[in-house]
Amino acid sequence: MNTAMTVLVGVAIFVGILGIVIPVLPGAILSLAAILVWAIVERSATGWIVLAAAVVLIGASQVVKYIVPERRLRESGVPRRSMIIGVLLGIVGFFVIPVVGMFVGFPLGVYVSERQRLKTHTAAWTSTKHALRATGLSILIEFIGTALAAAVWLVAVLFLV
Repeated sequence: MNTAMTVLVGVAIFVGILGIVIPVLPGAILSLAAILVWAIVERSATGWIVLAAAVVLIGASQVVKYIVPERRLRESGVPRRSMIIGVLLGIVGFFVIPVVGMFVGFPLGVYVSERQRLKTHTAAWTSTKHALRATGLSILIEFIGTALAAAVWLVAVLFLV
């Protein structure tokens, strides 16, 4: 594989990782797709092993990012309905206020739903903080899985291929 192609794959992986932190792009999928392209072009055992490792790391992070935060939300009493309303308002916010609208709409949606359900500001705000922590944990889990996959790819590129 030529250097330009390797650099483009690296850039795509990096953009994917940014897409996890700034949820505009499907970050983990983009990074995995870049590693897949690299493995196909590389046509070596190392390439396929790196791809397998990336699939395992990213796949595991995709599963864990839903299981762990969901359990914490259940333990804290935040219903799924409030999270869905938060996601819907986050999507609306994304289009109404470009770039930052999702970060305004999601907590606002959770808060409004919880305020209606719990009737007090304090209780609704506490639930909203739990939802934000769970969302942050989900992003962190996905980030770690994808960053580890990127590290495996980088080690292979620098030292094995």
